[in-house]
Amino acid sequence: MVNGGVLVSQDLSCAGQVSLSAALPVLGACGLSPTVLPTAILSTHTGGFGENTFLSLNNEMAKIMAHWQKVGFDFSAVYLGYLGKRALDFWTEKISYFKQKNKLILIDPVMGDHGQLYRGIDENYVIKMRNLIKSATILTPNMTEAAFLLGKKATSNSLKTATEFAAELSSQFGVSNVIITGISLNKEKIAEVGITADHSWSLIQKKLPGNYFGTGDLFASAFFAAVMHKENLEKACSIAADFVAQAIRETPKQDSRLGPNYAAALPDLLKRWSNN
Repeated sequence: MVNGGVLVSQDLSCAGQVSLSAALPVLGACGLSPTVLPTAILSTHTGGFGENTFLSLNNEMAKIMAHWQKVGFDFSAVYLGYLGKRALDFWTEKISYFKQKNKLILIDPVMGDHGQLYRGIDENYVIKMRNLIKSATILTPNMTEAAFLLGKKATSNSLKTATEFAAELSSQFGVSNVIITGISLNKEKIAEVGITADHSWSLIQKKLPGNYFGTGDLFASAFFAAVMHKENLEKACSIAADFVAQAIRETPKQDSRLGPNYAAALPDLLKRWSNN
């Protein structure tokens, strides 16, 4: 067998620090030896740059996976982010292979935010995502994504509603660990809620000025890295939230569509496991 580290599958946006552009450097710096399976190539992410180009890599993904299986690649965990319609079908078909091998599978069901689905995502996509997440070990939606997965509307961004959503997702889809991220409580506070088989928790942070694209990808990547370094889920959430907050604080004045300056926050993140 060939040790492929962790398998990361999401899109590559050529401009804007989101998806693979954010996940790959964070996971690589954290020593997880990521192997990537790109789902699509976009000229930019879909947030505010107009009509971006979109090249699906679905056919190539199947060829890549077949080659890996031929040479015996093995992965310690799988991390799925933004997929797109055809890649969602691909992973719905392939995910059982990794689940049968008892791999840790983190699914960040990137579909929307602020009560709306992203451009190119529709109700059929949500229905298919509901099927895919049944294979997740850990699920990390934001409030909008949690609501769409449950067929509800997020009428309140309260900790109570988020905890109820997390419990319903866990029960309805058989996912033992659900983390709801980026809960905007008010103008000053943002939070995360987590629920596992034995307990639940909430974490509250100060909301920093600015609205940067890619913060969810950075959070999920840092969270995944912390989990792979054997931190418990609550601690992993705290580490990820601190990482994103520091990245935002260290970001100079720039176009928010380009994402926060995560590089400035990496040294402190890496210090946590430098002696491991």
